Amino acid sequence: MSELRKISRRQFLKQTGQAGGGLVFALTFATACQPQEEAVGPAAKMAASVSPNVYVNIRNDGIVEIICHRSEMGQGIRTSLPQVIADELEADWDKIELIQAVGHEKYASQNTDGSTSIRQQFDLLRNAGATARDMMIAAAAAEWGVPVEECSARNHAVHHEASGRTAGYGDLVDAADGMPQPETAEFKSREDYRYIGKPMDTIDGVAFTTGTAIYGTDIVLPDMLYASIERCPAYGGTVTDYDDTRSREVAGVVDVVRLPDPVMPPVFNHQGGVAVLATNTWAAEQGRAALEIEWDRGPNAVYSSEPYKEQLIASAMSPGNEVLSRGDADAPAETMHEAVYYAPHLSQAPMEPPAATARFNEDGSCEAWACTQNPQSARDTLAAVLGIDKEQITVHVTLLGGGFGRKSKSDFIVEAALLARETGKPVKVTWTREDDLRHGYLHSVSAQYFRAGMDEDGSVTTMLHRTSFPSISSTFAPGATGPASMELGLGAIDAPWNVPNMRLESCDALAHARIGWFRSVCNVWHAFGSCGFVDELAAIRGKDPLENLVEMIGPPRNVDPADDGGEYTNYGQSLEQHPVDTGRLTAVAEKVADMAGWGRDLPDGHGLGIAVHRSFLAYVGAVAEVSVDENGDIAVDEMWLCIDAGLVVNPDRVVSQMEGAAIFGMSLALHGELTATDGAIDQGNFDTYPIVRMNEVPREIHVHIMESDAPPGGVGEPGLPPVAPAIVNAYFAATGTRVRELPLRNAGLT
Repeated sequence: MSELRKISRRQFLKQTGQAGGGLVFALTFATACQPQEEAVGPAAKMAASVSPNVYVNIRNDGIVEIICHRSEMGQGIRTSLPQVIADELEADWDKIELIQAVGHEKYASQNTDGSTSIRQQFDLLRNAGATARDMMIAAAAAEWGVPVEECSARNHAVHHEASGRTAGYGDLVDAADGMPQPETAEFKSREDYRYIGKPMDTIDGVAFTTGTAIYGTDIVLPDMLYASIERCPAYGGTVTDYDDTRSREVAGVVDVVRLPDPVMPPVFNHQGGVAVLATNTWAAEQGRAALEIEWDRGPNAVYSSEPYKEQLIASAMSPGNEVLSRGDADAPAETMHEAVYYAPHLSQAPMEPPAATARFNEDGSCEAWACTQNPQSARDTLAAVLGIDKEQITVHVTLLGGGFGRKSKSDFIVEAALLARETGKPVKVTWTREDDLRHGYLHSVSAQYFRAGMDEDGSVTTMLHRTSFPSISSTFAPGATGPASMELGLGAIDAPWNVPNMRLESCDALAHARIGWFRSVCNVWHAFGSCGFVDELAAIRGKDPLENLVEMIGPPRNVDPADDGGEYTNYGQSLEQHPVDTGRLTAVAEKVADMAGWGRDLPDGHGLGIAVHRSFLAYVGAVAEVSVDENGDIAVDEMWLCIDAGLVVNPDRVVSQMEGAAIFGMSLALHGELTATDGAIDQGNFDTYPIVRMNEVPREIHVHIMESDAPPGGVGEPGLPPVAPAIVNAYFAATGTRVRELPLRNAGLT
């Protein structure tokens, strides 16, 4: 008889990737997230190498090591980043190895958040490659005794055309050793790019598909303990008493440790609780389930979603703090229309929940391995909590099974480090899905009030927008009660609407949970509200939604919120380099409508909806086609997305990000909602916090990338905001019923 064994999906993939008859792939790039205790690059084994800067190391065997200082969570940065450096370096793509950087300030910002990896570091990456190229040219010129100006680099070598001499990069390492490292160099012309702007396969694709990729949860160290932590149901609560007798009787349980009480404000610190440590994860979780704990739920035990929702809507409907004003938004009008939009708490819910491993070495130093988006912040937080010098802390970055902002916080890494210090052994902390939904940093709940006035011709002459939500700043500053100016700049204060009289107000809201970043942050609900309301105005005015949308955006112009008294940070970039360009917004609206065949005849029960939004310096238009059956169930049949992100490094990754944004946006539009009762989050897993399943996915998601001469904008986050309003607007087109609250399942539509 054949042996019947249970194996994991990962084991299956490993075996089928290695066995005869399976698919076998070749990978040029070194796997950078291996679980060995001593992670060293190949350069350590070579006789000589030279580092023109912290991002590039050239070995005497001709291999160029490129240091990836950003975190890979499926967005493809470990492919796009070397594309930029290798292009300016004139490197041979097949002679590059990628090394994942540990957390350190020498790499500039490592925070893989806010779609900043390319848009904020494009020139930095180009400079890393260009200075390395010029160093090789200078070394060759010195070796040959010829002017630098007579030498050029291409295809991994330096050439002197006059004499016909050529030297490969590896051959120039000895000559370059000790030469001054150039700080800046001239960039290549756009028409000379070899890799930038070209589709390139994801270098981690083989590891992903064969199960050999190393994520935070995969790290294993000798003599390691596994920890599972029971935390207070309500944010900020503390342990008053606990009994671990039954927990210690569970086979495999080694110890039970009470963590220090949480501190306020929480920032990125731990939440306290009781940890069960065992020889495996299952035993740790079973021991945790056997704990008997009495809690003081603290001040947030009062938090329940339904009454809070009423308070939040009441806040949004009352006068708030004026943050932008143009003309007189209270001027009389022939017709007035108002609406309130509401969106609930959401979880980032990455497929891989947070996981971190930590150990202390004999010299008192601490090492951590984690699926972190921000190893520098993790290092700083660990130093503060542990009370040791930052230089004694090393944070190794693994691959991330999704992040969406959750893993930029280091609380789970702090937990592992505290337990490793307490036990004297390496400790891995693994969060469950329930932990992730109930104890993470939530996407904030929001309410928005809109009022528009129209004259006798139907032209929109006034608009009032109030927005109310607990602020992310409450995580850092106790007592913060309303939106921060940075949050208002995420789709509210930078509104493109061409209305002569307009006012924006922010309204107070008290946080009762840890509020954190979420893919596209406040743009999600601001786009939902504003694009939904503008679609309402189309119906009232008797106009086609696309025609109305383009008219509301108005003529091509650059919008500066400062002209109307608004404070605007523009995602950390200047308005001169990255203006709020309404012409680009209109262009993506018209293009995506054309892609979808806007205006075509549709069967009964079908509708098209459109929405556009600028965020993270990119412009995205979305059209959804939905159908509603006789039972009232909604299906998203097809979606179209168009993005103008300026210069694009890897079109394949952009298309993937847009497709992912469509699925992510569908999940929050159709299903996404976290609620609280007596301070505790009610949902615990995907049965109560559903995400879009395969049978719900549109038959096709179409993506178009606009050609653009503009500097790079964001890609990972901008695709999300217009998806939900496009679906909601399509539902109205199909049924005539307006929805102003997410998710749609709350209206009995799914």
